[in-house]
Amino acid sequence: MSIVLAIILPRLLIFIFSRKLQQKHGKKYHPIGGTIFNQLLNFNRLQHYMTDLAGKYKTYRLLSPFRNEIYTTDPANVEYILKTNFDNYGKGCYHNSILKDLLGDGILTVDGNKWRQQRKVSSYEFSTKILRNYSSLVFQKNVAKLAHILYEVAISNQIMDIQDLFMKSTLDSIFKVVFGVELDGMCASSEECNNFGKAFDDSSALILWRYVDIFWQMKRFLNIGSEAALKKNIEVIDNFVYKLIHIKVQCMHDSEMIQLHTSLQDKVAQEVKEATKMSEIDNFAEFAASMNEETLGKMQYLHAAITETIRLYPPLPVDAKICFSDDTLPDGFSVRKGDMVAYQPYAMGRMRFIWGNDAEEFKPKRWLGEDGLFRQEIPFKFTAFQGGPRICLGKEFAYRQMKIFSAVLLGCYVFKLSDDKKAVAYRTMLNHHIDGGLHVRVFWRHGS
Repeated sequence: MSIVLAIILPRLLIFIFSRKLQQKHGKKYHPIGGTIFNQLLNFNRLQHYMTDLAGKYKTYRLLSPFRNEIYTTDPANVEYILKTNFDNYGKGCYHNSILKDLLGDGILTVDGNKWRQQRKVSSYEFSTKILRNYSSLVFQKNVAKLAHILYEVAISNQIMDIQDLFMKSTLDSIFKVVFGVELDGMCASSEECNNFGKAFDDSSALILWRYVDIFWQMKRFLNIGSEAALKKNIEVIDNFVYKLIHIKVQCMHDSEMIQLHTSLQDKVAQEVKEATKMSEIDNFAEFAASMNEETLGKMQYLHAAITETIRLYPPLPVDAKICFSDDTLPDGFSVRKGDMVAYQPYAMGRMRFIWGNDAEEFKPKRWLGEDGLFRQEIPFKFTAFQGGPRICLGKEFAYRQMKIFSAVLLGCYVFKLSDDKKAVAYRTMLNHHIDGGLHVRVFWRHGS
């Protein structure tokens, strides 16, 4: 019976909503790709499912009992949503209600004056030279620490989950730069840090589940199922963060994923060697300290390789807004007040009409001109960092960290998948995450 309902119900909804929309004269709406029930059935492979739909329609609708959900990979639509008619598309009460338990009323979940005020403060902080210089020192210190860990892995020929190690190292860097707190000093044990990381990842997955679970508010009220699990995870996160705040206040009072192609790794390593003029590496801290602004600026191929990785594997696979009043997108199709309108960075990276027939290939050279220098793309085509007024304030901060870590690690080591025949699966979360981790072997780079 449940199988029959799963087949019949989505088609019935499509028929009802199609008839309803046909009654609105003078307007046309995007083609229907399915319903939210199709999302539910494909939840464990959601990005692949939605990329397949994007390949067929560019922009399409998924029907639900409450609103249309419109998903686009059209750069013209993306520019219109994020810039041209920015004020008509925001998080709204719908997204805020879903995200607030995890992200609060922060810059990622609010609109209007609340957003403008937080944006202004954050913009000032990210633009200071002091933060840029300080963050570079933190990244250099942490990548040297990471390089030491990888050295032990390399000489013992172990298999390790490098995704987990990168996540911990990133947390170390962020907590130090933003809060001025050493994460190692916060954690009474590595288990405490692990519990925090797992709780955050699980919360990210459970928050995204709310978008397809029409009963999530009832579950939250009754404190059962996925909502009970979410509540426990958020308690772990809150306790950890409150401890951080306490330590920070006390201190003040007292005082995903460069590609594993060996040839690409070799090319980056050669560029790093030429930029740093270091033929041999016998001191990780000294090597990391050489990654200053001038040196990093010479690494054009590394910048291209990182950007190509982000094009195919963006940190945020989908970013959704709410339409505040009836509108028409540049493609000529109408959007109604209350509709959810989302652009799809993950799917966009795979669209041939945007990137050409080789869209799904990993090709850093697509970002380099004939002079070998990096070429920017408009943010409405390369959408990993958003665009328009909400463009990511931490873009340069993120690039600096990725370049320093990549330059040091690829300059010292060669990475190989522990099982290159195993298919990679992704966990369906707010952010992009490899399910089960990314297990690799690490080898000392000869000549380093």
